[in-house]
Amino acid sequence: MDITEKSIVEFQEMMADGTLTAVALVHLYIDRINQIDRSGPELRSIIELNPQAEAIAAELDAERAEKGARGPLHGIPILLKDNIDTDDQMLTTAGSLALVDSRPQQDATIVQKLRDAGAIIFGKANLSEWANFRSTKSTSGWSGRGGQTKNPYMLPYNSCGSSSGSGVAVSANLTAVAIGTETDGSIVCPSAVNGIVGIKPTVGLLSRAGIVPIAHSQDTAGPMARTVADATAVLGAMVGIDERDPATAGSRDKFYTDYTQFLDSDGLRGARIGVARDRYMGYDAQLDAIIEEAISAISRAGATVIDPADIPTAKQIEEDGSELDVLLYEIKSDMGAYLASRVPVESGTAVPRTLADLIAFNIAHADQELAHFGQELFEMAQAKGSLSDHAYLEALLTSRRLSRQEGIDAVMAHYELDALIAPTTGPAWVSDYDVKDDYRGSCSTPPARAGYPLITVPAGFVGELPVALGFMGRAYSEPTLIRLAYAFEQLLQARRPPKFLA
Repeated sequence: MDITEKSIVEFQEMMADGTLTAVALVHLYIDRINQIDRSGPELRSIIELNPQAEAIAAELDAERAEKGARGPLHGIPILLKDNIDTDDQMLTTAGSLALVDSRPQQDATIVQKLRDAGAIIFGKANLSEWANFRSTKSTSGWSGRGGQTKNPYMLPYNSCGSSSGSGVAVSANLTAVAIGTETDGSIVCPSAVNGIVGIKPTVGLLSRAGIVPIAHSQDTAGPMARTVADATAVLGAMVGIDERDPATAGSRDKFYTDYTQFLDSDGLRGARIGVARDRYMGYDAQLDAIIEEAISAISRAGATVIDPADIPTAKQIEEDGSELDVLLYEIKSDMGAYLASRVPVESGTAVPRTLADLIAFNIAHADQELAHFGQELFEMAQAKGSLSDHAYLEALLTSRRLSRQEGIDAVMAHYELDALIAPTTGPAWVSDYDVKDDYRGSCSTPPARAGYPLITVPAGFVGELPVALGFMGRAYSEPTLIRLAYAFEQLLQARRPPKFLA
């Protein structure tokens, strides 16, 4: 049975009429993983598979036969980035060997919600180690535990990060959908360069409890899928207020457990969409040509396009150092709080408890952990003080002011916009440990610093490499962005599966 490019709806229809079972789907994916991820092209997108996946699938098949499906995710395999806690037989390590000997004591809140919705937690995806916040000279998609993830379109090219394995596994049809995490670009960049859809939600729409942190002011999880509809179906299963994450209190009366109601193929008609050009276009001529065609298509579909509608603070956002200061302060504090919750796999085993412990581990295991690049960001963070420091509080205020009131909010209010659009990022680059990641541009930083949503949708190809368009808006504007992104996707139908070119 060919399962490539099948949607969640198609899988549910097949399970409902008896032509497919959850057990069979798990087996089909495992066979494909063995052929493509662990041999053949050796994508290295998956660190480990859940040894209980088949048994869970069998239980869900029996439940379906007796009671019917719980909902759209019943029996659907979902891959988790390896920084999302599971209280099962799998590890959660953020890709680092430093966490192999310890384990979380409970599921991340979003994992429990996915289980409750009937999803099969299928395995852990490779990632840029520590969510790509360890070195100033890193190569995305590499972790000490998982090795280097490859781009499925052109294997020598990078898969971006830090949710590298999540993006590759979805694109290569190794899972139905995956969950990534983002602080700045880590869902949308790997989604864009691997030709899939990624939703980076408003910070606080989903609980971060049980997710290895970088920074509580910007961190969020989000779905990565081959279609807007699939990503949207998963998003609704993960939202909600959680006492383990105080930020979710802000989502009260602002979240929906079913975002598929906002899917509208004619959703661009009547919308007001601004084009953020300054700083977010002009770094790649071929990419710009594709985006110009996309803008024209959006206009033909009935949207009013305001072009340009530049973010007033774009230059300051790109050049000031407040975001980095915020992340350095917060990772030192947040990582210590997270590590305190872990327990040893075996009695008596030492468990890292602080960022300083992680730095020491990497030095002691330099041949494995520091072979390709260092830990400059960890060391910079360790030198910071506490979250009561005036320098931190000023940096946080500055970062939010530039991205919110004087940034996205200002331009959207001025032009009365439903959304801003810009290229998500440039095409992938060749992975090279002697040269750090070759980011030429990205629109992820304004919404990341603001804590606002961003959805990336495939827009075309530069040669054999996919590129994408990003839709960003104000806090909790997911319904509007989903409507626009879905209509754009249906308009262009730009995704095509990878060919694993050498």
